[in-house]
Amino acid sequence: MIDLKAKPFNLCDDDIKWVNSSLADLSEDEKIAQLFCLIAYAPDEGFLMHMAKDIKPGGLMCRAMEPEELVKTIGTLQKNTEIPMLISANLERGGNGLVNGGTSLGSPMQTAATGKTETARRLGEICAVEGLACGANWTFAPIVDIDMNFRNPITNLRTFGSDPQTVSSMGTEFIKAVQKEGMAATAKHFPGDGVDERDQHLVSTVNDLSCEDWDRTYGKIFRDCIDAGVLTVMAGHIMLPSWSRKLNPELSDDEILPATLSPELIEGLLRKELGFNGLVISDATAMAGMAIPMPRAKAVPAAIAAGCDMFLFTRNMEEDFAFMKAGVADGTITAQRLDEAVTRILALKAALKLHQKHKSGETVPELGALKSALGSHKYKNWAEECADESITLVKNLEDILPLSPEKYKRVLLYDIQDEGGFFHGEKKPVYRTFMEMLEAEGFKVDRFDPSKGMEGLMQASTEITDNYDLILYLASLDTKSNQTVVRIEWAMPMGANVPIYMTSVPTVFISLENPYHLLDVPRVKTYINTYSSNDVTLEKLIDKLMGRSPFKGISPVDPFCGKWDTRL
Repeated sequence: MIDLKAKPFNLCDDDIKWVNSSLADLSEDEKIAQLFCLIAYAPDEGFLMHMAKDIKPGGLMCRAMEPEELVKTIGTLQKNTEIPMLISANLERGGNGLVNGGTSLGSPMQTAATGKTETARRLGEICAVEGLACGANWTFAPIVDIDMNFRNPITNLRTFGSDPQTVSSMGTEFIKAVQKEGMAATAKHFPGDGVDERDQHLVSTVNDLSCEDWDRTYGKIFRDCIDAGVLTVMAGHIMLPSWSRKLNPELSDDEILPATLSPELIEGLLRKELGFNGLVISDATAMAGMAIPMPRAKAVPAAIAAGCDMFLFTRNMEEDFAFMKAGVADGTITAQRLDEAVTRILALKAALKLHQKHKSGETVPELGALKSALGSHKYKNWAEECADESITLVKNLEDILPLSPEKYKRVLLYDIQDEGGFFHGEKKPVYRTFMEMLEAEGFKVDRFDPSKGMEGLMQASTEITDNYDLILYLASLDTKSNQTVVRIEWAMPMGANVPIYMTSVPTVFISLENPYHLLDVPRVKTYINTYSSNDVTLEKLIDKLMGRSPFKGISPVDPFCGKWDTRL
């Protein structure tokens, strides 16, 4: 039995009555449909009508769209469904996670670098206010993973850092701010990413901490989130062998499963040991981390049987629905377990008052209200403050800063940029903006173009040392799925853009999207982390480079990567 009056649902008698009556009115197929949280990329009316009228899923996640597209997408769904839908998004950096033109306060690590939990509260408020205006009611945030392993290619700036207490305090402030506005927050990715150096998009990863070490780090963070009233937890495709074996000593190694498929971790650890009473949603089920342990026909119903209440996305919608139905028919998902999962889904909707808002039409967003909510003066000021307080001067061993065109008129810019991360979309060429800013300050800036010659025919070193007063590196390499490392891939030939002139020309290395690049440029004497590449951060960066503003950021991780030579 689920105590719907208890934390985190805190339902009143009328809410509980709606949950129970809605559950009773659903057919078995409709209950199964409620288990799914699907996805929309565009306002395809035919697809949306089919989803609302025929499929009837419990929820849907939206990728970032234009305001007009969001209003059409969410409006079409909510207008044509009897039970209101949970509408979710990856609102991790601000409203821009859902709507183009939304505020980007900064990455979670950037908020942590300010050293102020108030910044995390502001981030939560922005995500909720702008997200709610779009018609969303659920954010898949905060990420409360600990960035313990600097080689992990997916946690990185998406975390609040490597200190468990910082992650906890920032994460709980975010949760309280989001849910105060009437949006559900999600603590992810249980039982905790950031220990393994691999990515659960590509493999079932392992959190190999002992029970005791997990309890004092990740365990404490999830307890704190639960105490803060977080409504949902996302289970990751992450194994936790120590706790799985403790709860079930009979398990063999090949029977240890990632949390999404593990009754030991969901029902045993999360529910019983930590006391979580809210909704559990799986991480994206198209990830290899879920597909590897067992055949998909078995894995789809196994996720619900193990304790997940909702199933995020599908690989093939028709096939996964058939697998889920087969799992109900053969008893993998018992009738009791099905009702329990759907009850929690309905309870989350009731906790958000969606049943009441649906009747009054409030679940349907309005374009005018949405546009009014975006880009408020207050939120712009907050983004400026976050950028100003977070940019970190990690290493300053030479008297290079502040810069001025009088000291360093001729600047050679080395830009290192990828095409954009999975989480942030396609990136504009950030170096162009940065070059324009430098030129507006009076510098003469050239962009480095690697020579095509090999040994014996390479560019003469004097072409650099005689012609430039300063070398600036600008690196913008995002974390993204299907990526095994976040390291600098140097230009050909022979690493043509490696910093080899540091002893001859003053050199500054600036990393916009990854705090660990000192691993690849260990002897750079002046190194800066900004944790974001948005325009506001670039503007504040220029102010600090020119000496108009001091560096205030405090690194939330070890930017020296535990290496002695990175401190030289």
